[in-house]
Amino acid sequence: MSNSPSSLHPEDEPFTDPLLASEDPSGFQRTMRYRLAEWEPDRAVLAMEILPRHLNRAGVVHGGVLATLLDTVGGFAGTYCTVPGNKRGAVTLSLTTTFLSQASSGTLRAVGKRRGGGRKIFMVTCEVFDNQDKLVAIGEGTYRYRSGGEDPSGVPVIR
Repeated sequence: MSNSPSSLHPEDEPFTDPLLASEDPSGFQRTMRYRLAEWEPDRAVLAMEILPRHLNRAGVVHGGVLATLLDTVGGFAGTYCTVPGNKRGAVTLSLTTTFLSQASSGTLRAVGKRRGGGRKIFMVTCEVFDNQDKLVAIGEGTYRYRSGGEDPSGVPVIR
């Protein structure tokens, strides 16, 4: 099987994230296919079209997919970078999740808001909504900045 774009399954076609133009999407982001829809200091929004790969055996979005969206949007909410071409990183220290309803089609929207923290640690609240704005999952996360991430100007992206 060829890897030319015409032979790829539509879900596996080349993937980019315009708000992360200075860095390539990670392999996991390519698999999940979420995108940053909005990003500003202390707030991030992800959007992800629900694909068959996101569904569990019951035909609804797998809880691990929802937890991934909560975790990812939480990290982004605390790592907005003020210098184009640089980035800030964080690792998750803890994440609590609560699943409130189900979704099986459409687009999910995850919203993360940084609520506080200090020089090395920050806390975020997160919510995932379906395309009718029904709350699907909520989470609370605690993150630690990676080296250089403490500074809002971040560090240069290495390609």
